[in-house]
Amino acid sequence: MSNHYRPTWAEINLDHLWHNVLEARKAAPGKEIIPVVKANAYGHGVIPIVSFLHEKGIPIFAVSTLEESLELRNQFKDIDILMMGPILESDLKVASKHHIQITLYNLPIIDAVLKQDLPLICHLKIDTGMSRYGLVDTDDILKAIHQLSIHSQVDLRGIYTHFATSSEQDALYERQLERLMNLLDLIPNKPKMIHISNSSSIFKREQTLDFTTHVRLGISLYGLSLDNPKPDLKPVMSLKSKVVEIKSLKKGDTVGYGGTYQASENERIAILPIGYADGFIRRNKTGSIEIRDKKQKIVGIICMDATFVKVDEEVRVGDVATLFGGMITIDEVAKRLNTITYEVITQVSYRVPRVTKRSSI
Repeated sequence: MSNHYRPTWAEINLDHLWHNVLEARKAAPGKEIIPVVKANAYGHGVIPIVSFLHEKGIPIFAVSTLEESLELRNQFKDIDILMMGPILESDLKVASKHHIQITLYNLPIIDAVLKQDLPLICHLKIDTGMSRYGLVDTDDILKAIHQLSIHSQVDLRGIYTHFATSSEQDALYERQLERLMNLLDLIPNKPKMIHISNSSSIFKREQTLDFTTHVRLGISLYGLSLDNPKPDLKPVMSLKSKVVEIKSLKKGDTVGYGGTYQASENERIAILPIGYADGFIRRNKTGSIEIRDKKQKIVGIICMDATFVKVDEEVRVGDVATLFGGMITIDEVAKRLNTITYEVITQVSYRVPRVTKRSSI
């Protein structure tokens, strides 16, 4: 029995999700895929996404925070979880207890790990040019690898970096790649996991890299990409609502807060029970949504719980409206909002139920 009552939902196409995994595997033959499921699987709903992929045989997933790690561990006892974000010394016991693979990114946290008498699985992050998290100095890196490797309780499982410009493949990308390759040449006993490619790098470069073991599939897992041309990916999310009311306006009538929209003629206005509290923010007011295979214009100011749409005579109460993921793509919405697709999908709020769709195969 469903506990979803408001006719607003995000439809998650698991067949498309798996298609995207297979495309990444073709681009990175012989490499293990690490699906990145941080931020509630980029807004798609982390539990059903991980459940489906684990069912398909994927053993490891990456998140950002310890809270995200524990949410997964509470549901899945037999998966590997890589926490890529920072961890505090006071949280090492929790990570150890729940078998969370942690990222070591600076000398203080490495020192904290070395003085613990706890079994810890670690990945060492190298800052090759992103200037976010990671060790920079070669001597510090080599010393840390040696100390971690000989510690009886520490499993130095992996080493990785993150590209700042992989979608452009510019000089910075090449410098970062060269920096890591030179560093790896200095490590006699390398960790068994080496992963450097994010989504763009998977599709543009991974086939040429013979020293990596894993790739981190983030935004392209969900069918999106900043690359041009784009890989053969299928968007996984579509945001939907239903028409719950239709108002008949006369010329001069206004709509919504502030009366900012005024009918220039007799018009029909459909009301959708979705608004900025759901992540469909007010700046979407310049766009359109899809009803009955047609684009229909948003009018007025988007409310916390409602959106107004000028519709033609065919639209009826109960019709499904697709806000993005159909005729109107997520890329189109991102362009409308002067942002990137990541922001569009991750801002779909928790009160919007995620409804999965898959074939019987």
